[in-house]
Amino acid sequence: MLDLKLIRTNPEILDASLKRRGKSPIAQQILAMDESYRSVLTDLQELQTKRNQLAKAFGEAKRTGQDTTTLAAEAEQVKVSIAALEAKLNELNQVLNDELSGIPNLVAEDTPEGLDEAANVEVSRVGTLPSFEFEPKAHYDLGEALGKMDFEVAAKLAGSRFVVLYSELARLERALAAFMLDIHTKKYGYQEVYTPILVNEKTMYGTGQLPKFREDQFQTTSGYWMIPTAEVVLTNLVAETIQAEEQLPLRFTSYTPCFRAEAGAAGRDTRGMIRQHQFGKVELVSITHPNEAKAEHERMRSAAEDVLQNLELPYRVMALCAGDLGFAAQKTYDLEVWLPSQNTYREISSCSNCGDFQARRMNARFRPQASADNQKPGTEFIHTLNGSGLAIGRTIVAILENYQRQDGSIAIPTVLIPYMGGVEVIAKK
Repeated sequence: MLDLKLIRTNPEILDASLKRRGKSPIAQQILAMDESYRSVLTDLQELQTKRNQLAKAFGEAKRTGQDTTTLAAEAEQVKVSIAALEAKLNELNQVLNDELSGIPNLVAEDTPEGLDEAANVEVSRVGTLPSFEFEPKAHYDLGEALGKMDFEVAAKLAGSRFVVLYSELARLERALAAFMLDIHTKKYGYQEVYTPILVNEKTMYGTGQLPKFREDQFQTTSGYWMIPTAEVVLTNLVAETIQAEEQLPLRFTSYTPCFRAEAGAAGRDTRGMIRQHQFGKVELVSITHPNEAKAEHERMRSAAEDVLQNLELPYRVMALCAGDLGFAAQKTYDLEVWLPSQNTYREISSCSNCGDFQARRMNARFRPQASADNQKPGTEFIHTLNGSGLAIGRTIVAILENYQRQDGSIAIPTVLIPYMGGVEVIAKK
């Protein structure tokens, strides 16, 4: 959520950011709603002052034996008016908060200009594209031919956009998760966390999934929400807390199943494992001091890239333009892995700096260290970052396609062989 004080003092900043995202200006509308709220608040405060004055006058009149009928009637009328204004104030506050909750984060100055993915800027390319002496197959053709990937059975069990993996491919999912967690915890110092995958509405609100993206989420009949990413729970670990400055940064990682309705993806990637309702992902979350957020963003990106480099998968780094940014992000890097069957790069990780946007929604703060004169400083909002380290399903897709052999077997990346119990090749039995 954005700082309302910023909108009051510099409304042009909000509208300029929205324009960069390709959205209509809204600052004046917010200011008008805020003015209505503050006007009613002023009226309410004046009536509350009058109520106190009447109560004092009533007590004095009663003490001196004067007639209190008029004062009592006036006090009753003020009481009714206060109740009405309180109800109106609550309504105006709710409307204002709902409007603020739907405004995306301010775009960072160094985010590229542009309105859609065509304007995203390539930062770098890493790795050599594979060369095949045969026509490379898509991952779903490879997996089905091996007898270890089944979309038909998954459709019977659950519906479209699900998959069942067997034997070595099922183990590959587990191996990748363990391998990624080992890199992030041992090399980059992230703390591994086991989290709930069902959360309440407040938790989903804290990271920006609600209320704006309600249709993209799965909700149970008991009111729980199924997490679309472990970012939701890892970031909310610091909700409603005040961290000591010296404890920052906090770095968390978790492997969880993720659930997405993909309501806005009708007709896209309908075959295979690219876009599914359920998928595994290793997530990275950093909680930082505002002054360290940019450096942490680069560090997080490096951690995600390290996984791809160890797997020897060719990829490129893209800086997303303003119009392609996610709702909560100020700046985002996408890592896109090479898929031979599509002859293009596809997203496998997204690393975003969210500034204090999520912290304001979660009321997550830190207390700076005391100054030289021992003055106790006030609290400030922490900054949050999140990234995929990586999406497991899409990593399986990339391995199948980049490591495929002419006979349909799949070589295992060297670094994964110990995690696969020594299996070096996945072949049809």
